[in-house]
Amino acid sequence: MALDLSAVGKELPASTYEYNDRDVMLYALGVGATTDDLPFVYEKELKVLPTFAVIPAFPALMGIGSVLEFNPAMLLHGEQRIELRGPIPTSGKLTTQGKITGIYDKGSGAVVVIEAETKDESGGVLFANTFGVFLRGEGGFGGERGPSAAKKNVPPERAPDHTIEDKTPPNQAAIYRLSGDRNPLHIDPEFAKMASFDRPILHGLCTFGYVGRAVLNATCGGDPARLKDFEVRFAGVAYPGETIITQIWQEGSDKAIVRATTAERGEPVISNAAATIS
Repeated sequence: MALDLSAVGKELPASTYEYNDRDVMLYALGVGATTDDLPFVYEKELKVLPTFAVIPAFPALMGIGSVLEFNPAMLLHGEQRIELRGPIPTSGKLTTQGKITGIYDKGSGAVVVIEAETKDESGGVLFANTFGVFLRGEGGFGGERGPSAAKKNVPPERAPDHTIEDKTPPNQAAIYRLSGDRNPLHIDPEFAKMASFDRPILHGLCTFGYVGRAVLNATCGGDPARLKDFEVRFAGVAYPGETIITQIWQEGSDKAIVRATTAERGEPVISNAAATIS
């Protein structure tokens, strides 16, 4: 079916997300935090991982079905960016408003870009998300190709400044899905096979959280207030139980270039990634 290009500029249904410290700690566990990351998993002096910003805004991504017709099984999460205005509160009632800002023709599919702002109860913006999704089979309509993510945030030709290895447990996707993304692709073997995977895959945003946590610890001293933004391209999939290797190149005092692969298969999972730090 042809995508409705007039959807560009349309707002998606607003969503409200109410959460408390339990949700914050559950998310941290869902992206691999342990008692070695005590400030993120213990209510005493609790801090919120910056990548938690994707959770309140996730309904905006799912809301594209309200303005575009496509087969949901053909959707792949291609890119993700968060921009933070400061540390995220440990509880609250937040409202997210998203809109479609671009639809690009990539030939074999279409890229749809969704931008979303999340505000607190006083109306102040806490953070913003940009989601880029690839709809397989929806390309070829003669539209603009859009910007190329492959040319952004290319690592320099030298050894990384930091290399962090995180072994994911076999049940990691089962934990992460309790933060809101219950797509059966990540837990149901039969559904995964229908989607052309031999077994359930780890959520892309779970991998995003793993790599974001590695960046936070390596470049920000574990202080969420120092991470200003983080953007990635999802270059492949990780499977629960695999080891995610995050490589970080520091470019000056305020930027880090990031790449992540799986140790077991040597396959890229995140590329063309960067973080701004203070």
